[in-house]
Amino acid sequence: MYCDSPPHQPVAFELWKAVKKHNLTKRWLMRIIDERGLKYAQAVPELTVWCRVALNLWSSCSSRLSVHYSEKNLDDKAYRSIQELEEYAENTQSSLLYLTLEVLGVKDLHADHAASHIGKAQGIVTCLRATPYHSSRRQVLLPMDVCAQHGVSQEDFLRRNQDKSVRDVVYDIASQAHLHLKHPCLLRGPSTEVFLRKRFLLFFRRVSLEDYLKKIQRVDFDIFHPSLQQKNTLLPLSLYIQSWRKRY
Repeated sequence: MYCDSPPHQPVAFELWKAVKKHNLTKRWLMRIIDERGLKYAQAVPELTVWCRVALNLWSSCSSRLSVHYSEKNLDDKAYRSIQELEEYAENTQSSLLYLTLEVLGVKDLHADHAASHIGKAQGIVTCLRATPYHSSRRQVLLPMDVCAQHGVSQEDFLRRNQDKSVRDVVYDIASQAHLHLKHPCLLRGPSTEVFLRKRFLLFFRRVSLEDYLKKIQRVDFDIFHPSLQQKNTLLPLSLYIQSWRKRY
């Protein structure tokens, strides 16, 4: 791919064109492959490496698919710690944001730093949003260290327990995502109109992440509350307002 000899496959060819046109950093693509691509290979061995990359790029950009394909791996293992979840999010979600910044032509240290935090927040929120789906399939991927801290077992989530201890686990994990979204680095950087417009095209996802965190707060961190599975019909309006105000 980086030696001007892409596989004779349509997806690989389009990726090769993107790499050549935007000079995409190989390290970000390799991080995605190392963290996720090999796990797909175990389930679908006939996929080529670059097909797996395309599948990851596509699924991570789709909120619905990210719920189905956000598992750290395919053997139903929970994250051992919140740090492990953040590391996984950094290697997948944040790497995708770094690549998107390169496609947009944004070369800025502050933007990279912001992308790291937003990617981590997105990984954490996706893990929370997917919890009802996973529990219906006898899976719990929430960080084990946070669960152990509050004396909560995986069985509590499988039974959709609504005790305070379960809500405390959700609160701690959601708070970590909130800290990333409120990091001071998201408020810094160049203020030129072109930069703000390009940056918003990338970081508008912060609006949807904050929307979910506000909703889960309103239901007192009941991760299984039916309202959390409903779409916010006003979200497009919120995105428009933030775009008009040139804020993300």
